[in-house]
Amino acid sequence: MRRKIPSNAALIAFEAAARHGSFARAADELSLTEGAISRQIGRLEAFLGVTLFERIGNRVRVLPHGERYAAQVREILDRLHRDSQYLMGQPSGSASLDIATIPTFAMRWLIPRLSRFRQKHPNITVHLTERLEPFVLAGSGFDAAIHFEHAAWTGMRTYSLLHEVLIPVCHPALLKESKGGTAALDTLPRLHRRQNPDAWQHYSQDTGIALTSPAIGARYDLHAMLIEAAVAGLGVALVPRFYVEAELAQGRLVAPWPDGKSISKTFCLVLPEPIGLSGEPVQAFAQWLLGEAMSGSGREPPDVWSGGCFTTMTGHRPCGLQGAAGNEHETQAMS
Repeated sequence: MRRKIPSNAALIAFEAAARHGSFARAADELSLTEGAISRQIGRLEAFLGVTLFERIGNRVRVLPHGERYAAQVREILDRLHRDSQYLMGQPSGSASLDIATIPTFAMRWLIPRLSRFRQKHPNITVHLTERLEPFVLAGSGFDAAIHFEHAAWTGMRTYSLLHEVLIPVCHPALLKESKGGTAALDTLPRLHRRQNPDAWQHYSQDTGIALTSPAIGARYDLHAMLIEAAVAGLGVALVPRFYVEAELAQGRLVAPWPDGKSISKTFCLVLPEPIGLSGEPVQAFAQWLLGEAMSGSGREPPDVWSGGCFTTMTGHRPCGLQGAAGNEHETQAMS
């Protein structure tokens, strides 16, 4: 079925005129005459069967439904511009991947390891985009996603990477100011992640360490903010160990208290099903990523063509890989 899409020239002229609120300024921006802009918009209105601008003498005013349409057109044109720039900047014979991921995971775990992927696959460029919420991968423009396990990944091929087990960390100077030991957790300022307000309560239940008013303390949106606050000596933060390995090794943070026992969330790699035209680069990235997540576990990562599992309409199912910080789940292999 042929798609009913207006011409690019008409959409570009309309977006510029709506943004400026003026045919004349749109003409200046696009190096066209005002008459050419008017004709393009007239063709667009005829195509849509809708009036987009109110003409008042020599002035024009975009109508409310025209403003909404302009915002949608602008988003599409911006994405087309970005994607074209990506393609134009890609060296001949190379490939690229667009990966959606949680920003703190990218900054704290993935990016510090990407140089190893580049050494193995110098012809594959990895583009990372922040996505805080789960989304429908099919048709999104992304080749894969690294995110929390979620029912939104229904029908996708998913692999568990790392289990998020939280540990308390703080600046070493802050610890010296306290009594030390487990009692210090009840006297030092406790820092919280806004999306997980019960984390300290769960930690207290896991470890048996009594905490007075565990919900009291400063709140931050991201784990990255929590970590920076802890490094700045503002208090004790509950964060995934794999986010603070470097700070612990450098002595910028200390973790003298027991690890939590509850798995807060599980990170997983999500691949489309079927994988599609970018199959070989995606396979290379997925195999490398699984190897990084499982390094030190003594286990070999599965073949991404034959391993993995699918989420179902009744809820998603654990994918069965041993994360670097978690327990083994049931495996469901599907090819």
